[in-house]
Amino acid sequence: MADEARARKVADRIKTVTAENLDAIVKDPDLGFVTVTDVRVTGDLQHASLFYTVFGDEEQRATTARLLEASKGRLRSFVGKQLGIRLTPTLEWVADAVPENAAHLEDLLKEARERDAEVARTSVGAAYAGESDPYRKEREPEDPGADAV
Repeated sequence: MADEARARKVADRIKTVTAENLDAIVKDPDLGFVTVTDVRVTGDLQHASLFYTVFGDEEQRATTARLLEASKGRLRSFVGKQLGIRLTPTLEWVADAVPENAAHLEDLLKEARERDAEVARTSVGAAYAGESDPYRKEREPEDPGADAV
């Protein structure tokens, strides 16, 4: 079993090698603008998950995913030659959801800002619904002779 530092080094090397040579290995004009965002390698160096994003619409993402899956063998062979380790890890391409999640968070933050602005607009000129000082205070003793009359 390899140590974590070695797995990180192998993952970084796989990321660099695949990102730099992806266009030369796949050789398909339909391949979109791919960014390899992260690579994770198991502790025994047998499996590598490559996370990627694609610039473009949903059709472009689907085409790129199909091309990456079809070129997995050539990419693994190339990575094995570049790494120079005894066993080449299997490659799994995983579409990274970070851009979609970030866009969703931005939409939620925009909606929250709009709601805050609406609350601020409605609170202008508003008054409290009770006394100006709502806290309980000690009552002053009443005058006992006032009721007798």
